Amino acid sequence: MADTVTEQLVKHLTDVHSIEEQALQQLVVAPRMARDPQLARAFREHLEETREQERRVRARLDARSADRSLVKDLVARAGGIGMVAFARSQPDTPGKLVSHAYSYEHMELAAYDLLVHVAERAGDVDTAEMARSIREQEAAMAERLADGFERAVDASLREVDPDDLGAQLDRYLQDAHAIEAQALQLLEAAPVLAAEPELRKAFEEHLEETRAQQTAVGARLEARGSRPSRFKNAVLRIGGLNLGGFMGAQPGDTPAKLAGFAFAFEHLEIAAYSQLRLVAERAGDEETARLAERIRGEEQAAAAAIRARFEAAVEVSLSGLAPA
Repeated sequence: MADTVTEQLVKHLTDVHSIEEQALQQLVVAPRMARDPQLARAFREHLEETREQERRVRARLDARSADRSLVKDLVARAGGIGMVAFARSQPDTPGKLVSHAYSYEHMELAAYDLLVHVAERAGDVDTAEMARSIREQEAAMAERLADGFERAVDASLREVDPDDLGAQLDRYLQDAHAIEAQALQLLEAAPVLAAEPELRKAFEEHLEETRAQQTAVGARLEARGSRPSRFKNAVLRIGGLNLGGFMGAQPGDTPAKLAGFAFAFEHLEIAAYSQLRLVAERAGDEETARLAERIRGEEQAAAAAIRARFEAAVEVSLSGLAPA
């Protein structure tokens, strides 16, 4: 556990280095999985950008005579490979790939946002400047991915018979229901871990909203003569529980890490509902399209509320630490 703000800064730098290691694992194979030339080009271009980002973070660690965390890097590489394997196993690989990449870009964006605050507290101007510039690169890539949602859906549905669009829509609804199951696990644990009053309030309010969202998605499945996938819900619930255990085990900086992860998870939901709306429109289900658009707006508002508490979460995480 860090005893000083400077030690906490080094910890954040090792965290973002591990995140970049995982991003590199994903980006090496993503262009081949995209099934769309424009999306593949975006991934290839960001791969080169990410290599430079990793180099810059490594240079800041070297400047502080700090070692990278070998364990974190190995875990991150394994996680990157696991995410790619999951996306590849799905029948709508391009859509899943873009959704997860969009969420991951926002995890990186959050990590650099938080790093800016910690670096400023530690008086490290060079690290703060680096974090700001990389944050803008991650934000730009996230925008490119958002602009590619429709292309990802087109690539996912390219070989789907028009008569099968309804069944495909049911699977997207089942995915949304399962994501909400994981969100509920996260949000039920989050208020206890948040440690910052306004962040805790944001989680509590969104918990009630999320319960209503899952109910609404379940109702659409029932109206369409389908039902939630017990397997998908169970798998994602386990993921939510594991996340709660992981966050609870983080020494000292749990509020900041929790805020960053929750921000990224909201963007996984934003991507899922963006694509659900597009599939519903193609299947001619206007009611599902309207529901997806409404919930997407709620997720965007929740993400904004969480991001607004980043600095406060960092302050809580750094409280009680010596300056250097």
